[in-house]
Amino acid sequence: MPPLRPVTLDDTDRRLIELLQINARESVANLARHLGVARTTVNSRLARLEQAQVITGYGVRLSQRLIDGGLQAYVGIKVQSRAGKEVVKRLSAMGQVQQLCTVSGEFDYVAWLRSDSPEQLDQLLDQIGSVPGVEKTTTSIILSHKVHRG
Repeated sequence: MPPLRPVTLDDTDRRLIELLQINARESVANLARHLGVARTTVNSRLARLEQAQVITGYGVRLSQRLIDGGLQAYVGIKVQSRAGKEVVKRLSAMGQVQQLCTVSGEFDYVAWLRSDSPEQLDQLLDQIGSVPGVEKTTTSIILSHKVHRG
């Protein structure tokens, strides 16, 4: 795959992306109306943003109620030097790890976890803590989402 050329976003591109983050199913006609441009302009901008991989997909956000008592948590993970590859490999194999990001600051990684119960979350945290190379974890359970743009 050829390398992507850098894309410059103007105010209309940014406003279009903001509208899609609020409602990715918004019709092109409504997007055009909100932006004050023609529908063909919205279509061509969407195609350009998708082709340049600024927009890499559209998705569905599930209601927290759907999880039926499930829990979500963020876990800061500090690892020993040179243990990162193995830690990432092990965490990637855990199905309840929804996302794993490298971060700056006190921790090396932050993981987003999803579990069905407090007991299952506790077991998962024990698993993560026992991965060779993991020095420290700090967990924050998500109580509610105030803003979620996906």
